[in-house]
Amino acid sequence: MSSSPPCPPPSRATSSYGCCCHRPLLASTSAPARSRGARLTLTLRSPSLPPPAGPLSRSGSRRVACRAADEPEPAASNGDEAVADAPSPPADSVVQEDAAAEADSGADNTKDESPNAEPLNSALTSLQNIDRYAKAAADSAAQEQLVEVDVNVASGSPLPGMKQQLEEAVSIPKATVDILKDQVFSFDTFFVTSHEPYEGGILFKGNLRGVPAKSFEKITTRLENKFGDEFKVFLLINPEDEKPVAVVVPKQTVEPATGSVPEWAAAGAFGVVTIFTLLLRNVPVLQDNLLSTFDNLELLKDGLPGALVTGLIVGVHEIGHILAARDAGVKLSVPYFVPSWQIGSFGGITRIVNIVRNRGDLLKVAAAGPVAGFSLGFGLLLLGFTLPPSDGLGIIVDPAVFHQSFLLGGLAKLILGDVLKEGTQLSINPLVLWAWAGLLINAINSIPAGELDGGRIALAMWGRKVSSRLGSVTIALLGLSSLFSDVAFYWAVLIFFLQRGPIAPLSEEITEPENRYIGLGVTILFLGLLVCLPYPFLFDPSQVTDFDF
Repeated sequence: MSSSPPCPPPSRATSSYGCCCHRPLLASTSAPARSRGARLTLTLRSPSLPPPAGPLSRSGSRRVACRAADEPEPAASNGDEAVADAPSPPADSVVQEDAAAEADSGADNTKDESPNAEPLNSALTSLQNIDRYAKAAADSAAQEQLVEVDVNVASGSPLPGMKQQLEEAVSIPKATVDILKDQVFSFDTFFVTSHEPYEGGILFKGNLRGVPAKSFEKITTRLENKFGDEFKVFLLINPEDEKPVAVVVPKQTVEPATGSVPEWAAAGAFGVVTIFTLLLRNVPVLQDNLLSTFDNLELLKDGLPGALVTGLIVGVHEIGHILAARDAGVKLSVPYFVPSWQIGSFGGITRIVNIVRNRGDLLKVAAAGPVAGFSLGFGLLLLGFTLPPSDGLGIIVDPAVFHQSFLLGGLAKLILGDVLKEGTQLSINPLVLWAWAGLLINAINSIPAGELDGGRIALAMWGRKVSSRLGSVTIALLGLSSLFSDVAFYWAVLIFFLQRGPIAPLSEEITEPENRYIGLGVTILFLGLLVCLPYPFLFDPSQVTDFDF
């Protein structure tokens, strides 16, 4: 036996297609030495499967053609010289011999077809399973790549107080996220360290650079330049760690919702009922028997002066909101006036239908209504205490009515002096009671809870976290007060079902308002507290009983 020559090092040709010297289980273990450029055809079979039978015999083998290396082969030694010096057979004869060998192998395989059929079927089944698993793995890899490329956003509300307008989930491409992270938020405004899907948008965490208001303007300008009006950005405080975060949402998710009933129709219906309750409140005879009101509608005209004064204070309150909102670029809905049979009205509910820019603008809009209402109401109250009744008689009241408000009782004691005594009725100008009703309506709207004016003022001054806690405490105190006052009960129910919030997010909630506006907001909350708290002191200290020891 002569040993086969060693494999030549791979050339450019063999590096591309492989060399047959490295293939397992050659059909022939010896072959004559070949000169440079000669072709050698070899038949390979798989070591794990038996030779296939019948028409599958040709697919069970593979032909591999290799060219010899450029360097000449080493000469054969000793007994192999004769073989080495023998002339190489032509390539055609080798191919013919190989074809004959394959024919003989096919004949042999035909004879062994029955014994090998079962192993072959098993092997084919295994190959099919492997192919199916490979396809499933490829699909899984494609899904993973899709997840990396696109950021799927759920169809929930992106932020507190916002109503989702999309029926299906939104998919934001990874390329868009990269542009947002690298070009919209940059190192000079908001350096992004991580991002994650956040309900209707994407939440970016990072480090805020520079003045928040100026950085937000830069971010907004870059976002508009890159995407137009496709997205809306918010710069907020993360309640978990109190650090700034940026939230980007598709703009259609923050569009105001439209109801099935036009706003003006619903507001008109509420307004008609409120006018009726304002008239009813100023006719004491009808208040004693509400069911008799429809039989004595002509008596409602007696309540017209009081309804006009109280309605004027409420109307000025709403006008203050409208003027401030116009100056700050805030859009308001039509006001819904809430009727009340106790004090005539609980004021108006006005929704903010667009996104407020910052806390300063929110404070201006929220405080403008109470400032206007308190100013007019307080002026009319002083006028009522100083002017005599127009008819010379006025209205007879018990001094206990002044104990219902700390502000009202303090002014009554200061202006009326010793005339004001417990148990002694006195005549006053009805303007006092009408103005006090307007002040009470303003004070109720200044309660720091939910979406009331006071709740918006608290959020603008102290942020979302503090205002939320303050609102919870306020509602709890209202609940306790409702055990002793039907007005408190009615208002607690109204806040819980209609005005509990949360307040819609502002575009930029980090910058605090100016100190002068914060002082104005604190004054409004304090005045509301003075109007709502009772007057605890006796008007005549001499009536205190002396105890004998």
